[in-house]
Amino acid sequence: MGGKPFGKAPGAGGARRRGQGELEAQVLAALHDAPSPASAAWVQERLGGDLAYTTVMTILSRLHAKQAVTRERSGRAYLWTPAADEAGLAALRMRRVLDGEPDRDAVLTSFVSALSAHDEQLLRALLDRATTGDDDGDDDPADATATAAEAPATPARHHPSDEARGG
Repeated sequence: MGGKPFGKAPGAGGARRRGQGELEAQVLAALHDAPSPASAAWVQERLGGDLAYTTVMTILSRLHAKQAVTRERSGRAYLWTPAADEAGLAALRMRRVLDGEPDRDAVLTSFVSALSAHDEQLLRALLDRATTGDDDGDDDPADATATAAEAPATPARHHPSDEARGG
């Protein structure tokens, strides 16, 4: 039991070992492709069947704990659905990483200082729209891009990342 996995040793033939993050991404991709809430068996089948059912259930349970998927009872089983689209799931991962850091200011400053000029303009426009309540609810990225294109004409707010850039 000394911590070694059961089954074939690594490199002893068979498929390469996938990391947990890769499996989670594959399971989420399968759920996004599903026409309706899907069972673990359906997900297992879509992933090629080389994963054990229990492995698929473990990944789904971890995703549920991370609030990346929802589930509903269907008889004795669950039917699984992604909690958000790909962008929403990426944002959830980013918030989770940020929540796990003791110095949020430093992390955000470092993140913002590494953005491209276009991404910075887009982020500024999104923040401005969020603070002015100019969200019409349609979540159209073109709105933020249009606002970002106009951003240089408006005075920029002072932001902690400005010091990180020497501004």
